[in-house]
Amino acid sequence: MKIQSIETFCDAFICFVRVTAEDGAQGWGQVAPYFADITAKVLHRQVATHALGRDSFDIDALLNLVRDREHKFPGSYLRRAMGGLDTALWDLRGKIEGQPVCALIGGTPGSFRAYASSMKRDITPKDEADRFKHLRDAYGFDAFKFRIGAEVGWDTDEWPGRTEEIIPTIRKALGDDVALLVDANSCFSPKRAIEIGKQLQDNGISHFEEPCPYWEFAQTKEVTDALDIDVTGGEQDCMMANWKGMIDGRVVDIVQPDICYLGGISRTQRVARMAAEAGLPVTPHCANLSMVTLFTMHLLRAIPNAGKYLEFSIEGLDYYPWQDRLFVTDPFEIIDGRATVTDAPGWGVEVHPDWLAKSAYEVSALES
Repeated sequence: MKIQSIETFCDAFICFVRVTAEDGAQGWGQVAPYFADITAKVLHRQVATHALGRDSFDIDALLNLVRDREHKFPGSYLRRAMGGLDTALWDLRGKIEGQPVCALIGGTPGSFRAYASSMKRDITPKDEADRFKHLRDAYGFDAFKFRIGAEVGWDTDEWPGRTEEIIPTIRKALGDDVALLVDANSCFSPKRAIEIGKQLQDNGISHFEEPCPYWEFAQTKEVTDALDIDVTGGEQDCMMANWKGMIDGRVVDIVQPDICYLGGISRTQRVARMAAEAGLPVTPHCANLSMVTLFTMHLLRAIPNAGKYLEFSIEGLDYYPWQDRLFVTDPFEIIDGRATVTDAPGWGVEVHPDWLAKSAYEVSALES
């Protein structure tokens, strides 16, 4: 079934993509958040031109075609745009076949353990601990991730001593029965990361994310080799050659692709298969409550090497005001610390018409 049109509905933060097939069937997807209006332009200029008129079910081949035709543009924006097309095509197929996407890729509907993921660094250790305790009691979360260091901080902290304080504070507040994870967002040199890593080990932290500048694979591997806890990373990487080097070189213990950054479900499945062959688990990055978390829920219900948890952002409209009224019904209910993939066809979600009415619209279509 051929692709007849590709539409985008966007603002600066979010861009939803609607694909229509020649018989009128439609599917919804999304490009990666942030500067999404720029990604929409890339989608129309450099992706749609190759996709229109092509088979809507042959997603892998279509993504390869776009990659090859646009080989002079190997970076993040093109992959983000490709992800918008990919995710819309999976929704289209799911609706045509009456199956959720997880079933199309080898899984089943159901629930998955989530960890409560903090995005804040401008929060005191005590206040972070207090809101974690509230979330544990209200929603049943038994795993939490907090931020250490400063984002790409070159060994500086958000404020002096915050990292050394927050690690034992969170552990003491929540006790020994919860899993704790940290994210350094490329902050540390290997020497400093190893020092902090030993404190993490002493406090039972199980997951040390992006300890060094993410593009410096050798630095991250030095930390991985020196510590007993899991060192993780990969959210920023969108090139398959980088993923092969990361996995074959055992740079990290757990790989963390972002479905929207990487270029969609099909390309993320490729990374998951590479990781499975190397015996590595996959705990994807999905740091906001747009469709990326929904995509990740479906993926984790399908891949055999799914990690222990789904990342689930705990930040509301005060932090992400652009999350307001994206969907008609909320697909992200947490019960007993778990998120649920339903058996609804495709992604099982409807973009809110009020949001669409306020968005910037563009369409690429085959000429009749």
